[in-house]
Amino acid sequence: MKRSACRGLFLFFLIAFFASCTKEVETVPTKIEGEKAGGETTVYLQSSTAISSPAPNLTADNLEKHLKGDAAFEDIFVSGDSPVNGGLGPIFNNNSCISCHPGDGRAAFPTGLNDISGFFFKISVPGTDENNGPAPVQGFGTQLQHQANYGYAKEAEMAVEYKNIEMIFDDGTAITLKKPVYSIINPYTALPANVMLSPRIGMPVFGLGLLEAISEDDILANADMNDMDGDGISGKPNYVWDPVSETTALGRFGWKAGTPSVLVQSAGAYNEDMGVTNPVKPVESSYGQTNGDNTEHAVELDMETLDNVTFYAMTLGVPAGRNFDNPEVIQGRKLFEKINCTACHIPSFTTGHIEGIPEISNQKIYPYTDMLLHDMGDGLADNRPEYLANGKEWKTRPLWGIGLTNLANGHTHFLHDGRAANLTEAILWHGGEAEKSRDEFMKLSKSERDALLTFLNAL
Repeated sequence: MKRSACRGLFLFFLIAFFASCTKEVETVPTKIEGEKAGGETTVYLQSSTAISSPAPNLTADNLEKHLKGDAAFEDIFVSGDSPVNGGLGPIFNNNSCISCHPGDGRAAFPTGLNDISGFFFKISVPGTDENNGPAPVQGFGTQLQHQANYGYAKEAEMAVEYKNIEMIFDDGTAITLKKPVYSIINPYTALPANVMLSPRIGMPVFGLGLLEAISEDDILANADMNDMDGDGISGKPNYVWDPVSETTALGRFGWKAGTPSVLVQSAGAYNEDMGVTNPVKPVESSYGQTNGDNTEHAVELDMETLDNVTFYAMTLGVPAGRNFDNPEVIQGRKLFEKINCTACHIPSFTTGHIEGIPEISNQKIYPYTDMLLHDMGDGLADNRPEYLANGKEWKTRPLWGIGLTNLANGHTHFLHDGRAANLTEAILWHGGEAEKSRDEFMKLSKSERDALLTFLNAL
């Protein structure tokens, strides 16, 4: 009896063991979620046009408006009172939207630092303006314009030197990072000694409408300014001045979440990048300067065109995730979560309602961002505050479409100034709140690092 009972008990546990193993095998994912990165706005193309195509769910009327905005986005502005695209300058950084955002994507770090490109300096002095924003530099404003029309003096030129930083993975692999040290040279007039500068590079413009459609409550739900949960991550919202509503609003766009909407971001780019006045930014960026336009005249860009360009940026489709059933991509996604990258690069949100654009409303999206500010450490610090963002804080960049950068834009330059030559370098530059995740990345084996990068390139 005892032997029979023991035999029965053994068989029971054996069956239970195999049943649990079978159950565990069945729960292993065969495909990660989020392939439909932009919800119904997702574009299923694996080409350079994957980041520059209209959302496929646009109505006929909205597609027509999108295409008008597309044409305006590519317009090249010229100096003077030309009836077609006049108003460039008198000082500026570039002459078209598309030149800063080539193919609607990420600008490369320029071969010649002072050439026309998607690279420029934000500048300010300690203190704030009347709306708690960066305090302008007397005679220069808050953005350095390194180009000028004939007969005008550009504000200054940019310069850079590099310091090498060697990083060694736990397996002995060594990588040398190049830390840029920027300066301003040859100013048209004396610069104050306390000027703060922040290098910036043009970023992708697809998916912006979806990011604007995320509710403020959903963004704030992930904020933890005082790290109350003790995980070392303290996402912080930025609150900025909205010149349209003339109120303070949640910052969503720009490298430090310094603008509240795609409209304000677009208006600011026309005014600061191109010297083109518009209804939202009606005063020349150079007004009051000895090298500026001090005459008062009608705005150089009408509201309809500004609205069309804004609508265009808001209704570009988001590229679909690729190879999400690939075992290496699945492994990379697990490692991405294991080393806690998802603490800031939150995978998904559901958008709210945007008036007049039902196509981007109520969409389940996978941008991999929390839309919040994080301390990224001394290595990435620009030491220039912007509203509530301090000199070490940057907004979490969305990762959707990042694997298409080389295909769409012909390079793999990442981070706010394009200093990272590839995704590995971009990860290694992470410090501050992301330092622990970076260190965990450096502990991975080469095959594990390759899997994580394969996952990122699948987004």
